[in-house]
Amino acid sequence: MDNNVLIVDDHRDILRLLHSTLDSLKKKEIKIFDAPSGEEALLESSRHKIDLLITDYMLPGMSGVELMHKVRARHPEVKIIFITGISDKKKRDEMLNAGALAIFDKPVPLADFLDVVERGLGLVQTIFPPEKTGEQVEERHSRLSDLLANFRQDVKAEAVFLLNDRGLVQARTGKLHDSSMEVSLISTLMAIHNASLKVARHNHQESIDSYHVFSGGDHDLLFIPVTPLYALLVAGNGLATEDRILETVGGLLALRTQVERSLKSMGVTGELKALSESEKERPASAAAPTVVAKKQTDKLASAVPAPEMEALLKDATAQKAKVSNADDFWNQAAEEHGKKPVSSEVISLEEARKLGIIPGGN
Repeated sequence: MDNNVLIVDDHRDILRLLHSTLDSLKKKEIKIFDAPSGEEALLESSRHKIDLLITDYMLPGMSGVELMHKVRARHPEVKIIFITGISDKKKRDEMLNAGALAIFDKPVPLADFLDVVERGLGLVQTIFPPEKTGEQVEERHSRLSDLLANFRQDVKAEAVFLLNDRGLVQARTGKLHDSSMEVSLISTLMAIHNASLKVARHNHQESIDSYHVFSGGDHDLLFIPVTPLYALLVAGNGLATEDRILETVGGLLALRTQVERSLKSMGVTGELKALSESEKERPASAAAPTVVAKKQTDKLASAVPAPEMEALLKDATAQKAKVSNADDFWNQAAEEHGKKPVSSEVISLEEARKLGIIPGGN
C-alpha cells in the first residue's frame, strides 16, 4: 500500500533536502510530492490522497496551520509535520494542539525527522527500532511496563521510559509533550549515562547512585541509572519544583529498586564492579589511544641515535654556527651549489665557454 507524502516549502533547497532524506529510507511504498506554496499544495492534495503533510509554518499566502486544516478537510486521516524557525512556545503549542505529529526547527535534525516519518506512516522502524522480543520476554516486559505505569500514575507524570545502553526504549508508558526530538534526547541522555558510569568508576563506587534533574521547558525531566545497561527517564510538569522534588526523587529511587529486581529476574546483571573487571581484561590493542601514544613517545625519547645520524647532527650543528640567520644560510647555499649541474654528465654554461664548446670562451 502506497503512502503519499506532500512536502510544502517556499525554499527549493529545503524541498530538495527533505525529498532526498525520505529517499534514503529506500521505501518503494513512499510516493513523494512537493509544492512551493499553499495553493499548489492544495492542488496536489486534490489529485492524490495525502497520508503525510510536511509543511513550513510560514508560507506565502496562507499559514501552515491553515493549509493543514484545508488538507485535513479532504483527507481526515492525514498526519502533519511542521517545519519552522519559530521558537515562541505559544505558537508551537498551537501547532501541537492542532494535531501536529511533530515540529522541527530549521536546520531539520534528519534522524529525528526520519524517525517521526516512520512512526507516523506505520512503517518498519529503522532509525529508532523497537526491541525485538519473544513471548516470554514480552510477558516480562509487560511487567516492567506495569511498574512504569503505576509510578507514572502515582507521581502524575506525563511519560516514563526504561532505556537500554544502546539508546533503545525497553519499556514505556505515556508520551512526551513533543516527541519530535525523541531520538536526539535519548541519545544525549545515554551520553550522560555513560559519563555517570565513568564518574562512578573514578570515584571507586561499586554501584551507581546518581540522578539528573532538568527543570522547566516542555517538561521537568528526571534521569537515573538503574544498572550499567539500563536507565530510567521520567517527564512531567512540576515534578522538580521545590515542594515536590524530594518526593519525586524518593519515588524514583524506589522504582529503580523494583525495576532492578525485575531485570535480574530476566537474567540481566551488569554490575558496575563486574563491568570494570571486564575492562581490565581487554587486550592491549584495545587500550586508549592516548596511552598508546604516550608509550610510543617514551620509547622514541629513550632511543639511541644511529652513528650515521649522530654524525649528521654534529655536522648540522657546526654548519649552523657559521650562519648568522636563515637568509645568510640560503644565500651561502645558493653560491656554493647554484652553479653545480644537477647531473654528473652535464656541465655548466660557464664551463662550456671555457672549453670553447660555445662562443664567448677564452
